[in-house]
Amino acid sequence: MKSFLWLILAGFLLLPGALLRADGLPDLGESDRAGLSPQAERRLGEQIMQEIRRDPAYLDDPEVAGYVSQLGQRLASHAEGVRPSFEFFVVKDSMLNAFALPGGYIGVHTGLILAARAESELAGVLAHEISHVTQSHLARLFGKQSQAQMAVLLSMAVAILAARSNPDVAIGAALSGQAAGIQQQLNFSRDFEREADRLGLSMLEQAGYDTRGMASFFERMLQFGRLYENNAPGYLRTHPLTTERITDMENRIALRPYKQVPDSVEFGLVRAKLKAQDGTPGEAVADFATQLKAGKYARETDARFGYAHALLRDNKVTAAEQELATVRRLKLESPLLESLTAQIQLKRRDHAGALRTLRAAVERYPHARALVYALIEAQIGGGEAPVALTLTQKELQLTPGDPRLHSLQAKAFAALGKRLQQHRAQAEAYLAQGQLDAAIMQLDIARQAGDADFYEQSEVDARLRELRQRKLEELRELRRR
Repeated sequence: MKSFLWLILAGFLLLPGALLRADGLPDLGESDRAGLSPQAERRLGEQIMQEIRRDPAYLDDPEVAGYVSQLGQRLASHAEGVRPSFEFFVVKDSMLNAFALPGGYIGVHTGLILAARAESELAGVLAHEISHVTQSHLARLFGKQSQAQMAVLLSMAVAILAARSNPDVAIGAALSGQAAGIQQQLNFSRDFEREADRLGLSMLEQAGYDTRGMASFFERMLQFGRLYENNAPGYLRTHPLTTERITDMENRIALRPYKQVPDSVEFGLVRAKLKAQDGTPGEAVADFATQLKAGKYARETDARFGYAHALLRDNKVTAAEQELATVRRLKLESPLLESLTAQIQLKRRDHAGALRTLRAAVERYPHARALVYALIEAQIGGGEAPVALTLTQKELQLTPGDPRLHSLQAKAFAALGKRLQQHRAQAEAYLAQGQLDAAIMQLDIARQAGDADFYEQSEVDARLRELRQRKLEELRELRRR
């Protein structure tokens, strides 16, 4: 995954660049993106995301992803420029990296989350990546390329995924003979970086974060890169960082009023949860036990919450329950505590208790999507599939494009033995992730289920015709290019 993510972005930089304005910043006009429409950019991003979601390093954890998404959306609401539909996701990787893909997809490595010493530092990196998207930097790099060249790049990205078991070979093959192209694009990339710095700082300030976090984190990465040249943070490979950029950021920050911003409760708990997932269960338990014994932690609640997660992962349920009780006595309140409580109850096979916990938690934290998912899962597992189905239908009215909700709805239909509806719901889940072919296949299966009435069958037929027409239009567009 490391080589893939680095090379896919390096591949963007190998493409011939656009003209620069006289003031040294890239031209912000539409001419540079004339060759790549927002729709084409989104489809390209969807194709890349399909490969990323299949990779074992893709972190399918709704609590961690939900936190990063909430942070990213808060920042994006203050962004300047084009605002696509952003999707934030997390990659389980110790390398310090974050990256923007075509179409508004932004990924962040767990290593970067753990390396951030304050929430404003993490927010600063995300603000920088969001600015790359809103200023159409990737689209403008692509703007003067033919569709054939973009197809070659996508093929290269997929090939790198397949070859990631031997990353050195993949890097050599991809970059062979391209040294001149890389050098040609380096200055161009630095101009984009300066623009993303400037807009990211403004976004960070308007969203209510400490702007100093952006400069301090980037400076720490630069120092780390100098100390370990052969193992520099992955972020530095795709985001050229210089003392000039750091100085420029610090000068801009000095003009702003000082503002100390406390971290959110979730920032510390999410980091603790990620630490609890590192290494073997036994190693994670030992690490947290050592921290607590020595008193080496920023916040005791975070350390004890992580310890409880590690104990549960190591099947030490009673000890996890006791540690969680200690966290509650410290007066900490968060949806993540309710989720962990329900996980412990389910581990004890106390489905009734878990359902009570999750119902109350959803009432208390209605915007915590991970709790809604957990409640639906618990309802299906506890023999309450009809109730779960009703809840998915209610939630899909609020967020119709949520692929996880569609998948849970498919699971509820499966528990009720409704095969047509199961595959129809799964088709919508695939479609929400940009997997048109997989969605068509699921609707084909649904048509053959033979367990629905005339109206349900007609709805499936109509949806299938719609998606097949969409597929034909995409193929025609490709032929025109």
